[in-house]
Amino acid sequence: MKGYVHVYTGNGKGKTTASLGLAVRALGAGKKVYIGQFAKSKHYSELVTIDKLLTDITLKQYGMGCFIFDKPKEEDIQAAQQGLKDAIAAIESDKYDLIILDEANIAIHYSLFSAANLIEALNRRNERTEIVITGRYACQEIIDYADLVTEMKEVKHYYQQGVQARVGIEK
Repeated sequence: MKGYVHVYTGNGKGKTTASLGLAVRALGAGKKVYIGQFAKSKHYSELVTIDKLLTDITLKQYGMGCFIFDKPKEEDIQAAQQGLKDAIAAIESDKYDLIILDEANIAIHYSLFSAANLIEALNRRNERTEIVITGRYACQEIIDYADLVTEMKEVKHYYQQGVQARVGIEK
């Protein structure tokens, strides 16, 4: 079966959630999953579930904290570049059927690594490996490269009324 490259982008809620739903579906079909989370270091509720399924999911985080309101620090850049190296190793290993590069679009947007670097990594994949790239601000090079692009559009969000991220729903 041929694998495709998906991009889940846009300002709406649900990009990571959609990719994790696909991971659950892949697990149900007996597939192995690798998830690299760029620009994330917090403990999210979905990580508890992933810990319980760890035999078939490999999850690594490459965030050093929240820099989206500031300029990324050198350690942010180093962490993301290590994440890209690990993603390349996962891609080249042929061990995984589904590879999720969560917030890789954000990493590119903040120049933690380039779209060309990511595309070079994607070119190393086995033709049956499915890859999902999430995050706002997908650049045109990644959109052009992908086989499927979904934009999550924010129409209305309770965050605008001051509701903070809730455990089990947004985190």
